[in-house]
Amino acid sequence: MAARSIGGRVLNESIKKIVLAYSGGLDTSVILKWLVETYDCEVVAYAADVGQGKELTGLREKAMATGACEVYVEDLREEFVGDFVFPMLRAGAVYEGTYLLGTSIARPIIAKRQVEIAEETGSDAVSHGATGKGNDQVRFELTFAALAPQLAVVAPWRTWNLNSRSKLFAFADKHGIEVPGTKEKSYSMDRNVLHVSYEGHDLEDPWSEPDDAMFLTTVSPEQAPDKAEYVEIDYEQGNPVAIDGKRLSPFELLSEANTVAGRNGVGRADIVENRYVGMKSRGVYETPGGTLLTTAHRALESLVMDREVMHLRDSLIPRYAEMVYYGYWFAPEREMLQAAIDQSQVQMNGTVRMKLYKGSAQVVGRRSDYSLYDPSLATFEEDDVYSQADAGGFIRLNALRLKIRQKLAQSKPG
Repeated sequence: MAARSIGGRVLNESIKKIVLAYSGGLDTSVILKWLVETYDCEVVAYAADVGQGKELTGLREKAMATGACEVYVEDLREEFVGDFVFPMLRAGAVYEGTYLLGTSIARPIIAKRQVEIAEETGSDAVSHGATGKGNDQVRFELTFAALAPQLAVVAPWRTWNLNSRSKLFAFADKHGIEVPGTKEKSYSMDRNVLHVSYEGHDLEDPWSEPDDAMFLTTVSPEQAPDKAEYVEIDYEQGNPVAIDGKRLSPFELLSEANTVAGRNGVGRADIVENRYVGMKSRGVYETPGGTLLTTAHRALESLVMDREVMHLRDSLIPRYAEMVYYGYWFAPEREMLQAAIDQSQVQMNGTVRMKLYKGSAQVVGRRSDYSLYDPSLATFEEDDVYSQADAGGFIRLNALRLKIRQKLAQSKPG
C-alpha cells in the first residue's frame, strides 16, 4: 500500500483493523465511513451502553449499513455505576464547584472495553470521535495509553478537513448516512445514566438562556409538582443501596434516583468551565440522580465522619475532580487517593431523608449507628458532661500566637 497523507500528516499504513467508539451520532457516523474510505481497512463499530437508553435502538443495523465489518453493543451499565460512578460519589467529586463529571467519568469505562475488544478482534488501532478542542480526546487516549499502549490511535478530528458541523452534514448527505439533528439546530449532546450534557448552537452564547424544550430528564422547577416529595436513601460504606427501603442494584438505584429527582426539577446546571486543553466552554447539564445522591452522601458524612478526616478529604476533592475531568482515572495518583477515600467510607452507613421541591434537594434528616453526634454534648440545655469553663484555656492557648504577633507590631515604630 502506497504512503498517503491527510492534512500533511502521513497515515499509519500498518493499520489493518480499527475499533471505533461509535454512538450513531453525527460525528461517529461520519467517522465510520471516513475510516473505511481513508484507511481502506476493516472497522469494528463499538457502542457502550452506559444508560443512554433508546439512543442505542437500531445502532447495529446503522453501523453495518455505514460500513462496519463487525458491531459490538456492550451492556456496561452496572459496571459503570458500581465501579466508576459510585467510587467518584464516595469521593464527593465536583469539578470547579458545580460540575458533577457525568461525561468525564464515562470515558474511562468506554475506552477500557474498547481496548479489550481490540485485543479480542485482532485490531491494531482504536479511534474516537472527540474533537481536537475538547477534553474527551485526552480522556480516551490517556486510558488507551494506560491499558494498551501498543495500539495505534486514530483521531480524525485532528487530521481531516471536515472541521465543522456543516461539513459533517454535507459528508453524511453525500454518502446517504442518516444522522440526528439538523444543520440549523444541532446540539452536541452526551447522555448516560448519570447525566445529559448539551453544548453548541445557541448555548455558545453564555448570555443565552437554555430552551426548556431541550431538557430530557428533568422538568423545569416551575412545572414541578406543587407538593414536596420525601425520599429516604440508605447507605453502606458510602454507597447508596436502597431508596425508600427498596434495595436496588447500582444501575437501578441511580435510575430510580433520576426519576424521583427529575420529576421534581432537581439537577440542572449551567456552567462555563475550564477545559483541560486551555479554553473555556459553556455547557448545560442534567444530573438529577447524581445531585440527589451527592447531597445525601454529604449529609451522612456530616454525621459520621471525623472532623480532621473530613477536612483533609475536602482539601483533596478539587484534585480528585481534576483527575477525573482530565482523564487520569487509571493513573496511580487517582488509585492512591481512592484507597484513602474508601478508607474514610468504611463506617459510612446510615439513612438520609431528603425533601424535593421545585428544583431543590434539601436534607431534612439523617441517622446512623456510627453517628459521632452526641446530643448530650451539643445541647444548649444544662449538662454534666462538658465543662464550659475548659473553653477559656483552649481559647487562650490558641490565641497566644495572635497576641504575640500584635505585641510585636505595636513595639515597632511606624
